[in-house]
Amino acid sequence: MAQQTDRGTLAAFVLVSVLAGGNAVGIRFSNRELDPLWGASLRFASAALVLLVVMAVLKLPMPRGRDFRGSAFYGLLNFAAGFALIYYGLQELHAGFGQILLALVPLLTLLLAVVERQETFRWAAAAGGVIALMGIVVMSQGALREAIPLVSVLALVGGAVCFAQAGIVVGWVPAVHPVSMNAIGMAVGSAVLIVGSVVTGESRAIPDVAETWAALVYLIVIGSVVVFVLLVFVIKRWGASRAAYTLVLIPVFTVMYSVWLLDEPVGWELLAGGALVLVGVYVGALRGSSSRAEPLAVTDTV
Repeated sequence: MAQQTDRGTLAAFVLVSVLAGGNAVGIRFSNRELDPLWGASLRFASAALVLLVVMAVLKLPMPRGRDFRGSAFYGLLNFAAGFALIYYGLQELHAGFGQILLALVPLLTLLLAVVERQETFRWAAAAGGVIALMGIVVMSQGALREAIPLVSVLALVGGAVCFAQAGIVVGWVPAVHPVSMNAIGMAVGSAVLIVGSVVTGESRAIPDVAETWAALVYLIVIGSVVVFVLLVFVIKRWGASRAAYTLVLIPVFTVMYSVWLLDEPVGWELLAGGALVLVGVYVGALRGSSSRAEPLAVTDTV
């Protein structure tokens, strides 16, 4: 039975990467008509409503006390702070260089999980993270030749730290159902993003273009509801540091979708870098994935 369960976790891990690979393309379509923070607000607020309905249908209890605080903190880190910083950084940085910085998430997650005594240090995870990071660097050769604004770099690094810490927060509240955690997290995160949209003076328009609506539907239903519920499920089964490898596998699928939908060119860098990413993911996340990363004692810190 344990082996079947792990096959299910592996399938969820791969499915998260495949489906989330379309998010960047969807965001590019959405950003053509909607301001970034407002677009993210619509996405996560709508996804939160869907998940609240799912909670009602499945009769899932609303988390309380420490579980509610943990879910809200997860939302603040992942959906509010993380996405706000990523959107800000990508206004000036090439998307390829942004992928390099987000490829730091597995290494950051491992270090934070060890420091916070949630997991033990694993050399395979560290080595896999380095190999995957090298792959993203190769994939993004063109971006490295451009000017790199320091503030935008710091924003992307901050976003990567937020994503890493959000994964660890999931481990502190193991009893919360993935649907419930994301319903609360997205509701809290979208509320903060709406405030940010108002403060920064964004236009809060309703989409007029059919492509924008199609992108939003994908981002809400697939890229948010399905992806993040599955991701929380994987984190709870494998631990934060192993699940974080979705962040370096996602760009490989993003490139495939970009070639298909946006007619972007394919060079040797993308093929060679993608191969390195796959090797890194195997070494750090998939090899020996029949057992979860060894957790340490969890304390009431949230």
